[in-house]
Amino acid sequence: MPRMGLDEEMILSAAAELADRHGLDGVTLAALARQLNVRPPSLYNHIDGLPALRQQLAAYGLEQLHRAMLEASNRHSGKEAVLQAGMAYAAFVRQHPGVYEATLRATGMPAAGQSIVDLAVRLLADFELEERHVIHAVRGLRSLLHGFASLEQGGGFRMEIAPTESLRWILEAYLAGLAKA
Repeated sequence: MPRMGLDEEMILSAAAELADRHGLDGVTLAALARQLNVRPPSLYNHIDGLPALRQQLAAYGLEQLHRAMLEASNRHSGKEAVLQAGMAYAAFVRQHPGVYEATLRATGMPAAGQSIVDLAVRLLADFELEERHVIHAVRGLRSLLHGFASLEQGGGFRMEIAPTESLRWILEAYLAGLAKA
């Protein structure tokens, strides 16, 4: 029988907090049970084990990343919409490093990940690229954002200029190249 007040949403939220604090490998059933003040076997009333929990965490992360990018880009169009979505991507990784790590290990998640791809395609539509080139542009954008965020997360940007300033400059250069493509 599930504990009163304990549900999948509460478990997922606690798992996300653990991941962001200790990394994805810090999300164990024992650590999660401690955080929720329950015994580890009690979690099985709500989840199908650690691999399933990590998949749920990955889907949650992709949904949250999509939401952040969508909200940031919603009031803009063209180049500025892409810039805002890109800045939101990097901010999400800064704020949720463990959850983002979960998204990278996700397998078989076409719906959750596809919404981000669809958003990127929509944001890049103003560049009027050939259909084939849209795929290249989306892959390039994702590579740029993931690479930047990963380097920043690993402490790779310790120079005097703020990383957000660099990211904006890099995105603008990328988009200028797309405009010429």
